[in-house]
Amino acid sequence: MADALASPVLDQLFLEARTQNDWHPEPLAEGLLQQLFALLKMGPTSANCAPARFIFCTSPQARTALAELASGSNGAKIRQAPVTAIIGMDLDFAYHLPRLFPHADAKSWFTGNAELTRETAFRNSSLQGAWLMMAARALGLDAGPMSGFDKAAVDAAFWAGTKVETNFLCSLGHGTGEQIFPRLPRFDFDEICRIA
Repeated sequence: MADALASPVLDQLFLEARTQNDWHPEPLAEGLLQQLFALLKMGPTSANCAPARFIFCTSPQARTALAELASGSNGAKIRQAPVTAIIGMDLDFAYHLPRLFPHADAKSWFTGNAELTRETAFRNSSLQGAWLMMAARALGLDAGPMSGFDKAAVDAAFWAGTKVETNFLCSLGHGTGEQIFPRLPRFDFDEICRIA
């Protein structure tokens, strides 16, 4: 069994990490985004289904197009951040299960079951989006997840012709720390946890 991570690492991943709202403009190298993916893809999903799909909006054109579909102040954040990732969920993920989960006929679990397919895609793409944020923090990046956007319009603009739908957005880069809100309250263990 591995040793517990040192306190500075826990600070970087959890305790001191904050959602960023203001960004330094320096671009992120494509190699860094590939390194980010190499980490996040190792996070588990049910039956290794890996339904998340990612578009890293790095060009001014892509960021502007996405920003115009965002709500409220999210547009400005997307324009300023060097990268905003669109985390999508592929409703055709089961097609890849013979390769990704060869231990069983997992593809058949989803055949003709649209409700299970959508539930599995949403749950696991959300999980993979969380792995993306943790991988970003591990690589020294900041993350700014957001859900305020016109989903149908983002789907039409970025996933047209596919069975992929948008789950959420996440800006990536180096935050300035200038527009961080005060740390908000969190529940205590005894308020929302129980050991059965």
